[in-house]
Amino acid sequence: MKDTLLLYYGKKTLRAVCGIIFLLLAVTTAHAQVTVEATIDSLQLLIGEQTKIKLQVSMDADQKFRFPLVRDTLVRGVEVLDVAKPDTQLLNENKRWLVSQEYTVTSFDSALYYLPPFEVLVGDKVYKSEALALKVYSIPVDTLHPDQFFGPKTIHEVPLTWDDLAPLVYSILLLLVLGTVAAFLIVRYRNNKPIIRIIKVEPKLPPHLSAMKKIETIKADKNYRKEDPKRYYTELTDVIRNYIKDRFGFNAMEMTSSEIIERLQQVDDKASISDLKMLFVTADLVKFAKHSPLINENDMNLVTAIDFINQTKQEEAPDKKEGPKEIKVEEKRSKQGRIALMCSIGVTSAAAVIALYLAIRHIIDLFF
Repeated sequence: MKDTLLLYYGKKTLRAVCGIIFLLLAVTTAHAQVTVEATIDSLQLLIGEQTKIKLQVSMDADQKFRFPLVRDTLVRGVEVLDVAKPDTQLLNENKRWLVSQEYTVTSFDSALYYLPPFEVLVGDKVYKSEALALKVYSIPVDTLHPDQFFGPKTIHEVPLTWDDLAPLVYSILLLLVLGTVAAFLIVRYRNNKPIIRIIKVEPKLPPHLSAMKKIETIKADKNYRKEDPKRYYTELTDVIRNYIKDRFGFNAMEMTSSEIIERLQQVDDKASISDLKMLFVTADLVKFAKHSPLINENDMNLVTAIDFINQTKQEEAPDKKEGPKEIKVEEKRSKQGRIALMCSIGVTSAAAVIALYLAIRHIIDLFF
């Protein structure tokens, strides 16, 4: 009886120990389990159609893996068009990974293809998926009824729409604008004019101050007083004529020298008129008779013009209100303005050439 009890309890203990061992092995195996699964979206295709093969790997998060290196074909006749980036999902509180990758394939030969298993390297061990099959069919053609096929269609003219013409219209308008601007800038450059006229609004000077300002300019340039007496006397008499017009109120610019002197006879200061008469006589001889006056004679006539202005000037009252404004247009171009004008011509000309190229290109695309 005692032996029987010992045998009974011994077997029971052995079974418990074996159960614990099997349980530990099951847990360890489940913990390290790696599964590789391959699926295909469609098992049957027509020639040229595409399908996707999805490869999934399930493994522990601390394991390293490597997908198979897929070239341009899986097997002969099955081409790989695209290999997507792997997609990773975390499972079991980030302890497991489910990694998937998709392959887009197609075929242009009708046949039944055997797709071998995919091999995935996890750690140092290779795991394989199940094999797949792909059936590719050709497009059925009814050769017994050729009358069902239609011949080539006639050519139909496609009407032009605004979307077709808009680029051409805009490029032509841009060409016209840029061409006009470039032509304007070129004309301004050839005429030695600035791009934009500079308009200055200044208080209008009294006649005697305006005349003296111009005489100072003539006086400062001594070269042409010797080299070009005709120009010198023309500018000097023009200053006197303008002063007489503004000071005495008659248009001396349109009158001869003798007519001016006759109108000035009404002035009480006969001495100033007599000296002015000698100035006009000398100027007429220089301009019309090619007379060559001496240097001291030129200086004396300049002094005569200054004396005439000083003797006949009309001083303004200190409390006189401010007179009208004088608008002056600056037409001379500086060195910086010249450079800016040349750069503007270059830029607008280049833009006009580009617009012309675009217009020609749109014409060719639309009508040829």
